[in-house]
Amino acid sequence: MPRYIIAIDQGTTSTRAIVFDRAGGIVSVGQQEHRQIMPQAGWVEHDPVEIWRNVQEVVGTALGRAGLTRHDIAAAGITNQRETTVVWDRRTGEPVYNAIVWQDTRSQSIVDRIAARGGADRFAQITGLPLATYFSASKIAWILENVEGARERAESGDLLFGTTDCWVLWNLTGGVEGGVHVTDVTNASRTLFMDLETLEWRDDILAEFEVPRSMMPTIRSSSEIYGHAESSSLLRETPISGILGDQQAATFGQAAFSAGESKNTYGTGCFLIFQTGEQIVHSANGLVTTVGYRLGDEPATYALEGSIAVTGSLVQWLRDQLGLIDSAPEVERLAASVPDNGGVYLVPAFSGLFAPYWRPDARGALVGLTRHSNRGHIARAALEAVAFQTRDVLDAVNADAGVPLTELRVDGGMVANDTLMQFQADVLGVPVVRPVVAETTALGAAYAAGLAVGFWSGPEELRANWREDRRWEPAMEPAERERQLRLWRKAVTKSMDWVDEDTR
Repeated sequence: MPRYIIAIDQGTTSTRAIVFDRAGGIVSVGQQEHRQIMPQAGWVEHDPVEIWRNVQEVVGTALGRAGLTRHDIAAAGITNQRETTVVWDRRTGEPVYNAIVWQDTRSQSIVDRIAARGGADRFAQITGLPLATYFSASKIAWILENVEGARERAESGDLLFGTTDCWVLWNLTGGVEGGVHVTDVTNASRTLFMDLETLEWRDDILAEFEVPRSMMPTIRSSSEIYGHAESSSLLRETPISGILGDQQAATFGQAAFSAGESKNTYGTGCFLIFQTGEQIVHSANGLVTTVGYRLGDEPATYALEGSIAVTGSLVQWLRDQLGLIDSAPEVERLAASVPDNGGVYLVPAFSGLFAPYWRPDARGALVGLTRHSNRGHIARAALEAVAFQTRDVLDAVNADAGVPLTELRVDGGMVANDTLMQFQADVLGVPVVRPVVAETTALGAAYAAGLAVGFWSGPEELRANWREDRRWEPAMEPAERERQLRLWRKAVTKSMDWVDEDTR
């Protein structure tokens, strides 16, 4: 009898395959980074062919390191960077353009054009989302408007759209030889095209963006058998039975299934999700409304989400663009070389500010510099920016929910940074809790896949797998916390109103 589940985690900077056992423990990992293609300011692309090649490689690595074959795997799940847009030819399997990544802002003129006909929130009651370059709709429209021949091919039914879960699934299940063109409700809810109530595509919104309905994948639940891996795959005949967008997957992996439960993931960006159960709650404080998950034929659950564009990628920027550090882990040592930030604040609005501000006109700002400022202060300001942005989002969650959060469950790569986690507890004023298995994104996809094939009996069995690893208690005096928050919010105002006709 198969004893393991494999999860494919197609992220913003890398693709991983992780094998999990029945207790939710990690058995083996394969990981491969992919190129970040930035042709000009505000543009971020990935090569979909490179991503698919990496998927195949990491699956082989994960199986090989554990000494396993497909016969040991009960099911496979997929989790992915959401919103990132792939458009490809259904007959050849070739992308018509690179994947346009969620951080990419090139389609701002399309967003402005459509917002001019009814405002930035004209679809918010239907989709839960504001008009923004963040979501897939304007990215698809940009490809159709700017890639030669793309619109004609799309209108003739030759082109398919998908977020990267859909691209991976289509290839994994056969590609041009009968690949399954499906996405799940969580990814569909990030396109700006899905009705949160009906869980179906809205033809009127598709028409506003001039996107043919024939391009769109079928929307399915987050936990069911979509198809089986094709014959040449190392996972041949393995059911592919779970799909969740990365932040919903992390919430699921944290066993935060019920209304009132939440988590914060520290990855390339930072994403705080607060479950609202079967109730659709529209934010009055700058959060988006999204699907939390849907298990088979059960009703969908919903969530409020605060999305922060730049957190882990800020550390990469310190390394790759500024050369302040040689490797990401060095940022903690450099930040700890000074007792405080020395009055330096860094607002990483590299592609504008996401939640709760939604200011595409903002750009990055480093303020408070004096002759006293050094590399350590900048590194510390970068880490503190992650925590301050999370505080801004948590304030919005508390205002919308009406019940203050009493602790924050965290996951993602940056939770290994003790300096950051302690400052996060300090600036929130509530405990921060890290689970034993911090790879909750992949774990959530594994859980969804396993539930669909009976590998796990239900959510309560999954709750029993969650175990606390470490807890950080707030140690900052309230008056000092409020002083630092005032300075942070002053710094945020300095980043706004930057983009205009001179800077486009």
